[in-house]
Amino acid sequence: MLRKRLLQTAAPLVVGLLALTGCTKGDDQASADGKKLFKIAYEGPLTGENAALGAHMENGVKLAIQQANAKGDLPFTLQYVPGDDTGSADQAPAAAQKIIDDDAVIATIGPAFSAPTKAVGQLYSQANLLALTASASSPSLTTLGFTSFLRGIPNDNAQGGGMAVYYAKKLKAKKVFLVDDKTEYGVGLSAVAENDLKKAGVQVVRESVPQKTPDYTAVATEAKNSGADALIYAGFYADAAPFAKKLKEAGFDKPKIASDGTNDKKFVELAGGAAEGWLLTCPCVDPTVEPGIKKFTEDYKAAFKVDPGTYSAESYDATNLVIEQLKALGTGATRESLLAAVKKADYKGLTKRYHFDEKGEFPDKAAFLYQVENGKIVYKGDINVLAGS
Repeated sequence: MLRKRLLQTAAPLVVGLLALTGCTKGDDQASADGKKLFKIAYEGPLTGENAALGAHMENGVKLAIQQANAKGDLPFTLQYVPGDDTGSADQAPAAAQKIIDDDAVIATIGPAFSAPTKAVGQLYSQANLLALTASASSPSLTTLGFTSFLRGIPNDNAQGGGMAVYYAKKLKAKKVFLVDDKTEYGVGLSAVAENDLKKAGVQVVRESVPQKTPDYTAVATEAKNSGADALIYAGFYADAAPFAKKLKEAGFDKPKIASDGTNDKKFVELAGGAAEGWLLTCPCVDPTVEPGIKKFTEDYKAAFKVDPGTYSAESYDATNLVIEQLKALGTGATRESLLAAVKKADYKGLTKRYHFDEKGEFPDKAAFLYQVENGKIVYKGDINVLAGS
């Protein structure tokens, strides 16, 4: 009798778990309501030093999926799948392969960072699985022959070029100390900034300092002694914060600008007073101040109890672009058909109009400037407009 009761109790639990997790093969997938189940994955840093950046993007993906399901007009049900690559090229293949092996996954938003994207772009291409990034910005990514990679933001030609024009035209810098973190992202962005600065007649002193350097004293002292009247850091907040502290200790009090990998409140928290006055760039808008994104910000805060952050709105847009195309294809959609549809899409999102060239590149080149003021990151506007370019 006890065994019979246990079996009776276990049966609905098993059914419930199957409804949540789905079956192993896409053709057999069904949600709890009996509809076809499609999964949308996100690959990015959900743990590790830069997890705050990943969480902003993950939440944007989750919100789009939640809202689409709640609306009730889809002929299928959507489910979110996390893919944690810790922001590392070493961890990315395992995260990507797990996503790819789930036949119900119809698209991936990501990878979030450039080095992981370079490491797994061919895996996604071989699987004909869309990898639509809302943040990986290294210009080289669309030159590597990946057939399923699309970029939903301007690449670092916009961001690095914006830094250069702002220093050259707005601040009239004569010599810039430029530091990258030796990652695919940092090196690529620095190369753009260096090239554009030199074209503008600005002298550049360039250094590469790897991530997780235990002590930034040496490079901070070099910056101070270089005679540079401005500094650029291309890397992530986990390293920018200790570097900022050492720059302050060394007495480097010239303008300092860092890229989107640093553009997060964690930079301010970790650097403390050393973050004050830093300029930050991003090819992303600030959803908390853009009037056209007010509803998104309200919905995001209601769902996650925090303000949206860097690339939250862009990840939300990218997911909704996928959902729109998937809805048009219906329950017969495949990875191949969705990839083809998104490549040809022309979608008006909250942050921008999404479209792609033949290489999967987002063709527009807007970048925006922020500044740390009184312990908060404040949106300033289009960097090129502010520079008078």
